[in-house]
Amino acid sequence: MHHSLLTSLLHGDIKALARCISLTENEAVGYEQLLESLPPVEGTRVIGVTGPPGAGKSTLVNALIGFLLDRQKRIAIIAVDPSSPFNYGALLGDRIRMAQHFNDPNVFIRSMASRGALGGLSPKIIEVSDLVKAAGFDYLFIETVGVGQSEVEIAGVADTTIVVVVPEAGDEIQTMKAGLMEIADIFVVNKADRDNADEFVKNLRLLAHTRQKETWEIPVLKTIATKEEGLAALVTAIDHHRDQVKNDRQRHALLLAEKAYQLLQHRRMKDITRKQLQQHILQQLSLGKFNLYRFVGDI
Repeated sequence: MHHSLLTSLLHGDIKALARCISLTENEAVGYEQLLESLPPVEGTRVIGVTGPPGAGKSTLVNALIGFLLDRQKRIAIIAVDPSSPFNYGALLGDRIRMAQHFNDPNVFIRSMASRGALGGLSPKIIEVSDLVKAAGFDYLFIETVGVGQSEVEIAGVADTTIVVVVPEAGDEIQTMKAGLMEIADIFVVNKADRDNADEFVKNLRLLAHTRQKETWEIPVLKTIATKEEGLAALVTAIDHHRDQVKNDRQRHALLLAEKAYQLLQHRRMKDITRKQLQQHILQQLSLGKFNLYRFVGDI
C-alpha cells in the first residue's frame, strides 16, 4: 500500500504528502518502512525561523511566501505551536493571516503541536521535514513559536536559521539569549521603520561580527514585513548561505548526527512515561527499599 503512496509523494502530490505525514505522526503500521524508503533529496532549502514572540515571524514568513510564489517556487511551511490550549487562539490568528495562500497548489501549510508548553520542537519534526523534502518543494520554512528549547533545537533541523528580532529589544541586545546568538545564520530586524532601528541594527552587526562562523559572516538585514520591504535581500542571503554550506561535509555530518541523536532519543524513551515511572516508584517506596540510582539503572 505504501509503495503507491511513496510514488505519489515523490511526484509532489500534496494529498499524498498530507497522508504520509498523518501516518508518521500517528505511527501507523508501515510508517517506518515508508521513511526508510525515502531517497536522499538535495533540492529543498530548509529554513528555520525563530525569535522572541511578537517579532512578526508569521507576517514575515507570509510575505516571503508571496514573494517566492511570484518567482514560481513551491513552498512548504511547518508551524510548530505549543500544545497549550491557552495559546491556541492567538496561533490560529496567525494562520488566518496565511489563509490567502491556503488554496494555492504550490503551497503546503501544516501546524504541528510542540512537545509541551515550554517549547521544544514536535517529536516528529525531523520525519515530517524529510517527507516534505521528498515531495520536491523549493523551500521549507519551519516557524517556531520562540519559547524555551525550540529555538536551539531548530538549528539541528534547518540548513539555515533566521532569527527575527525587533528594535525594541535594544537594551537586551547584550543579554540576548546566548543560544539565539549561537544558532543565527541570518539576523532579521523586522519592523525596521521604528525610530531606533538603525542604532539597533548597528549594534547587532557589531555583535554578529564577533560571532562570525568560519566561512560565513552573519548578515543583519532590515525588513518591514507588513509592507513587504527587504524580502529580496533576505532571499538572496538565504540562497547565498545555502550555496556556502552545501558542500561543507563536516557541517552536513553534524546536522545528520544531531538528527540521528534526536531520533534515537525518541526511540529509546518511547515506552517511558512519567506516569509509569511514578507507579513503579510508588510500588518500590511501599517496600521501603527505594534508591533512585538503582531504579534508573534497572530501567
